[in-house]
Amino acid sequence: MIKLTIIGAGSAVFTKNIVVDLLHISSFKKMHISLMDIDETRLKLAKELIDSVSYKLNAIPKVTLHTNRKEALHNADFVQTTIQVGGYKPSTIIDFDIPNKYGLKQTIGDTLGIGGIMRGLRTIPILLDIAKDIMEVCPNSLWLQYVNPMCSNMIAIKNKFPEIKSIGLCHSVQGTAEMLAKDLNEDISNINFTCAGINHMAFFLKFEKKQNGSNIDLYPKLKILADEIVNDKTVSSRSKKIYYESNKILHEKVRYEILRRFGYFVTESSEHFAEYVPWFIKNNRDDIIDKYKIPINEYIDRCEYHIKSWKQLEKDITPLNNEPLKLSHEYASYIMDAVTNNKSITINANVMNNNFINNLPSNCCVEVPCLINSDGYNPQKVGNLPEQLSALIRTNINVQILTAEAATTKKREHIYHAAMLDPLAASTLSIDEIYLMTDELIDAHKEYLPKYN
Repeated sequence: MIKLTIIGAGSAVFTKNIVVDLLHISSFKKMHISLMDIDETRLKLAKELIDSVSYKLNAIPKVTLHTNRKEALHNADFVQTTIQVGGYKPSTIIDFDIPNKYGLKQTIGDTLGIGGIMRGLRTIPILLDIAKDIMEVCPNSLWLQYVNPMCSNMIAIKNKFPEIKSIGLCHSVQGTAEMLAKDLNEDISNINFTCAGINHMAFFLKFEKKQNGSNIDLYPKLKILADEIVNDKTVSSRSKKIYYESNKILHEKVRYEILRRFGYFVTESSEHFAEYVPWFIKNNRDDIIDKYKIPINEYIDRCEYHIKSWKQLEKDITPLNNEPLKLSHEYASYIMDAVTNNKSITINANVMNNNFINNLPSNCCVEVPCLINSDGYNPQKVGNLPEQLSALIRTNINVQILTAEAATTKKREHIYHAAMLDPLAASTLSIDEIYLMTDELIDAHKEYLPKYN
């Protein structure tokens, strides 16, 4: 019986999506799903959702609940992590409130920037503890790592546990490919693409459609569309969606502007990307923020919405149980199916850069095409990225490597180094302000951080 252990299973909606994907596959209908979380209430809610999914899909998985991590991991074939250390309260609020006091605005704050740095410092020690348990309890398992900040986390894991079989997973590549197909009124099933870079800053090096036995380059059409979107003559398909059933509409002007300036389309959303670079979120420049429709404090709004949804679910789970079962964009089920059932697929995953991208550092984590089959995962060599892309990506890699270095060496100086080299913080604050802000954040998060030298 195949066993999947989900650590952080109390993220019940995400857990439900993964389980829906898995239980659609006939060979997994009787699998063992081991749910682990420190929150017993959410753990039980996740179990209720899985029971509902199982009934609808005529599946009878063995589902076990655990608050003990080693117990949950025993004999696991696959491990999935979806944890958030410190939660929305207090940690996410701290990550936004303190920088805002210094004049540093953020949108998401979980991948890069000072928010991403602090989240990495809270998260990496826990992931390394999980890695120790995996090596002790289920050393042959494949670890599907979903937690942000992805690159910093993977660098730390691989530096400390190079022998562990782990890959970092995200939905930004496949989600963006579908969005671009919709923007161009193309069928995603006819699209070929090659995408590479780092997590949240990978670029579509090729985006083509199959037609009459040939591949047609779609970038000329995308570049025309970019001019129209940036100049408010049309909007992206994603921009037309009202996000999380609120009245807020998210826009894609930032990413289309990056296409115009750098020649290639990037994988993560405009609200994320705006805080990875120094050009879009500027103090006393609300005109720029308004022009690109940048949603300041977006992650705070999302968290507040999800908290309200959780409170409602705790009272009545029926609406979510009654939702139609749709397959997600996530790669987890495809990977498990390929490894277990001797299939061959190619996905984009996050791994250490073992000469896969020549003009990025060897000690960074890259997101590249990976061949998945019964032998596990085999990252594919990309070669050189266009130089303007590798230069842009390296500005983010600097922060990621230093965050991992700080977390693994416990040297406080590397936290300052990471913060000073962050593109958004460096464009907004002085060195003294960055040091003061960083000190205040470290002190505010001390409950979730080790002591730094």
